[in-house]
Amino acid sequence: MGLSEEKIHKFRTNERLNYFRDMTSLIVMRPLFHPSIKEVTVEGILHALSDPVRVSMYADIVAQECPQNCSNFLKVSDKAIPKSTLSQHFKILREAGLIRSERHGVELQNVSRCTELEGRFPGLIRAIVTAHAIQSGDEARAKMTSAKRPTKRTAAK
Repeated sequence: MGLSEEKIHKFRTNERLNYFRDMTSLIVMRPLFHPSIKEVTVEGILHALSDPVRVSMYADIVAQECPQNCSNFLKVSDKAIPKSTLSQHFKILREAGLIRSERHGVELQNVSRCTELEGRFPGLIRAIVTAHAIQSGDEARAKMTSAKRPTKRTAAK
C-alpha cells in the first residue's frame, strides 16, 4: 500500500468511527421510566409532593392545558433552581406517576397524568393541588402584611 492509499484508508476508517460514535450517542440516550397506573401508590405520590418546590412545579403543570417545557421551571416561587436539581425533581415526579415526559429533540415536555390518577385515586390530586393553592395564598398574604408593617424604632434617651 502506497502512502496516499494508506492516508485514504486511515481517513475512511476515521470517518466510519465518527459516524458510529454519533450513532451510538443517539442509541445510548436512556429511556424515561413511567410507571403504569396500577404501580402508582399513594405513598409515592405523597413523597413526591412533600417537597415545596416539587408541589409548586406540579401545581403549575396541572394548571396548564398543554405540555410544559422543563426550562419553564428554572424559577419556582421566586427561587432560581439549577438545571441539575430541576432534572432530579422531574425524575421524582415522573417515577411517582404524577407526570408523563416526552423527549422533543433536546427538550422534555411534561404533562400531568391527572385523568389517569383521578380514576385510580378519586379526589386525591384535586385535594392536594387545592390545599397547595390555599397554603400559597396564605403565605403570599403573610408576606404582604409583614412588608406593610412599620418597623418599631426605639426611643432615644
